[in-house]
Amino acid sequence: MKNSLIAIIPSAGTGSRACKDSDHEIPKQYRNIAGKPMLIHSIMSLLADSRIKHVIVSVSPQDTWAEYILSGMSKVTIRKYGGSTRFETVRNTINSIDVFDNDWVIIHDAARPGLPISCLKFLIDKCLSSNVVGGLLAIPASNTIKRGIGHKVDHTIDRNGLWLAQTPQMFRVSLLCKALNIASDSGLFTTDESSALELIGLSPIMIRGSIYNMKVTWPEDFEIMEKLI
Repeated sequence: MKNSLIAIIPSAGTGSRACKDSDHEIPKQYRNIAGKPMLIHSIMSLLADSRIKHVIVSVSPQDTWAEYILSGMSKVTIRKYGGSTRFETVRNTINSIDVFDNDWVIIHDAARPGLPISCLKFLIDKCLSSNVVGGLLAIPASNTIKRGIGHKVDHTIDRNGLWLAQTPQMFRVSLLCKALNIASDSGLFTTDESSALELIGLSPIMIRGSIYNMKVTWPEDFEIMEKLI
């Protein structure tokens, strides 16, 4: 179906930063928050908007958790396209799925289970109704930002105009595929999809995100997200 909207959740990482002193056997995206695996919360937040027709969860070839945890979920497909980095996982998946060039794709982090439906709706609305190359959620930087060398301050960065990127990020499939492939050929492995578009001279729009859409990264983030959800 032309001009459809699908979502991809890259889920091939292990989340080593989220572990405490002792290693967890379960990758962080499968650990429970508020009684459900974090990945399920992230999937359900996307499917809350009926315009998203399908969610592809892209895991590593060695993953043994996804099929068990996601068994029986409708509109969800598991693909073992995961690479050694998030960039490779997204690129592998985009290059492998069977869609029309003019379709839209949303990329969302597995570790952002608190995505508000209002933020997702506004992002989709703006991308579909405006003549834009795509967009992403982001929040203005509110803290003083330091650049460090080791554990010492090198200098303070002016936070005016600085935004903290979030996901979802939404783009035309053909455009994102082109940008990711060019970045890869240039040896530039970006940490989000907007960066790849920026490398080819394009400027996605930024939609105000939410603190509830925080990324679960550090051990204490699980407790914070548990309370938020």
